[in-house]
Amino acid sequence: MGLKEYFSTTKGLGVFSSANTTGEVNSAVYSRPYVIDDQTVAFLMTPKLSYENIKSNGHASYLFKEDNPGYRGKRLTLTYKEEEKDPAKVDAFRKANSGDDLYERYRDTEAALVTFTVTSTRPLVGSAEK
Repeated sequence: MGLKEYFSTTKGLGVFSSANTTGEVNSAVYSRPYVIDDQTVAFLMTPKLSYENIKSNGHASYLFKEDNPGYRGKRLTLTYKEEEKDPAKVDAFRKANSGDDLYERYRDTEAALVTFTVTSTRPLVGSAEK
């Protein structure tokens, strides 16, 4: 199953982790990524610590634990690719890719659409995809 299908059909909890240039790590609960293709994902990021970290150190990881018994999920290793900060473009993306409730809740929140290359995908536990 590809990442687009996986993240559109699987419920769970996501954690985005990043580090600054001196190696101080930050982890934050994040929504599922917007999957462009199996090598590219994007997140709407507000101007907080995770966003500041990826601007100075473009490496990050995303851990997703499924809402199922046991330890199933995915770990994505990410490398910063590009970002879109134009408010009209970010709003159009948010509107097209969010449910009405989420869109209304966050429509006035400053954000950048940050795109990452997925450099590896691993299961939540273990070292290789099955």
